[in-house]
Amino acid sequence: MNGITLRELLAFDEADVLRLVLAPAGEDVRFDGVVIGDEGPARSCTGRVVLAIGLPVQEAARRDAAAVVVRADGFDEETLHTADQYGLALLARAEWADWDDVATLLRSALAYAGAGRGDRMADATESGGLAALASVVAEFTGGSITIEDTRFRVLAHSATGPEADEMRRSTILGGRVPDWRVEELRRSGLLRALWSSDEVIHRPADGDTPERLIIAIRSGREMLGSIWAAADGRALSPNAASALSRAAEVAVPYLLQHRLRESGARRREEHALRGLLSGEGDLSTHAWSLGLAPELRCAVVVAELDGSPGAAGERVLGTLALQAASYRGAARVLREAGRVTVLLPVGDGEEYGAAGLARELDGLAAATPGAGPVWVGAGGVVPSPLRAAASREEAALVVRVLRERGGLPEKGGPASGAAPVRRWAQAAEVAPAIDVLRILDAARPAWERGNGPVHELIRADLAAGGELVRSIAVYLEEAGDVAAAARRLVLHPNTLRYRLRRARERFAVDLDDPDIRLLMTLAVRLVDASWPTGQS
Repeated sequence: MNGITLRELLAFDEADVLRLVLAPAGEDVRFDGVVIGDEGPARSCTGRVVLAIGLPVQEAARRDAAAVVVRADGFDEETLHTADQYGLALLARAEWADWDDVATLLRSALAYAGAGRGDRMADATESGGLAALASVVAEFTGGSITIEDTRFRVLAHSATGPEADEMRRSTILGGRVPDWRVEELRRSGLLRALWSSDEVIHRPADGDTPERLIIAIRSGREMLGSIWAAADGRALSPNAASALSRAAEVAVPYLLQHRLRESGARRREEHALRGLLSGEGDLSTHAWSLGLAPELRCAVVVAELDGSPGAAGERVLGTLALQAASYRGAARVLREAGRVTVLLPVGDGEEYGAAGLARELDGLAAATPGAGPVWVGAGGVVPSPLRAAASREEAALVVRVLRERGGLPEKGGPASGAAPVRRWAQAAEVAPAIDVLRILDAARPAWERGNGPVHELIRADLAAGGELVRSIAVYLEEAGDVAAAARRLVLHPNTLRYRLRRARERFAVDLDDPDIRLLMTLAVRLVDASWPTGQS
């Protein structure tokens, strides 16, 4: 009978992409296809699993679907009642998964079911997986077998005999093909032929290297891995090529499952790391998922591109992510658009460990051409990964401070008169500026809801170019010293006095009033002006 049962699907789902919520008709209900959302009334849902993307569960039930997959939080009492009433199996996708993961899982399970049974190769594989496949293919080909993924990691292999060549031994012992060997295969053109061909590729014996047959494992046009047969001490059988071709077909669902399992593990870690960094969800479970002890001291480092990330910028971020991951084995790295965030364990006596990483990332970014500035902020040390969100907030605020100031003077360099050369900092170095940003963020909603003379002055003057607001900002920064403010603005002091008098007479903004002065100080920092405060 075609298709696969719900029970078989859940057994195939080693990555835990799906969770069974309800199965009114039992777990032996069978399905034979996948429908992604509302593909139109002409698309039959009968006997299929429907991914509820824009298609209500009620509609899928009325169209005789066998099962429906919803988001982790995508069902309520009404949905449960509908599923029960129609005998519809209800599945929820994992929080970390997306719809592509679900579709890949379902298609892999169907491919596994449809791989064909009745020949020895497929039947042995059904009970023993890739390891059994490698052993059976070794019998059919008369050679030694390795099954590898696209990163040349060994997923399964047949028994290694005493006459196996050194390359096979080192590959199996190391769990992957050595890098120098991969480079050699690339230069020879064999890998190009493997990526582009569906046929068995023959590589003749060469010195101590025995004859080999290789075939790609594909799902449609997608490359999943390869099977290698080596003639270790004896000739390959006449039917070796046809056996490899059949093995490549049988291996497809297992390679898809392997890819999904790897993707699931990576995405679960990303989901847990995002949760810790944002302080959302079950923080203890997130830390456990990442293998981090609750009492582990840690700090967060944020590296952020200046402006929109282009191709060069993303390459630099990739390099920074690799550097951060290698800085300390237990570091956890999150790549996002334009940003790398690192959760860094900090041992006793290593208060400046995060600063060391920030300094390294800044130096690496500065040495990489074409990316533009990268700002790096190190948050303070917290006593537990469950408190990582506080350190991440500090690191992000440090980055904002660096952006606003255009960097910090290098320690030991001139305090003024030279362009800042340092684009990294620790939270402790800019603590007052961080406090100001927090105050400004808290004050912004109140400012945006408010009205009055200061609001009127800001709106009117910015629309006219912002000359008066700029003058007031510098006057306030110089603590009301007209002569000093005029020098910075390159104005005659009387011109500045005239502008301040105009603010009082036209807008009723009297800067001698302490409340007005405080509100104006906040306002010039909050408005989205085209000029930086503190500059002429």
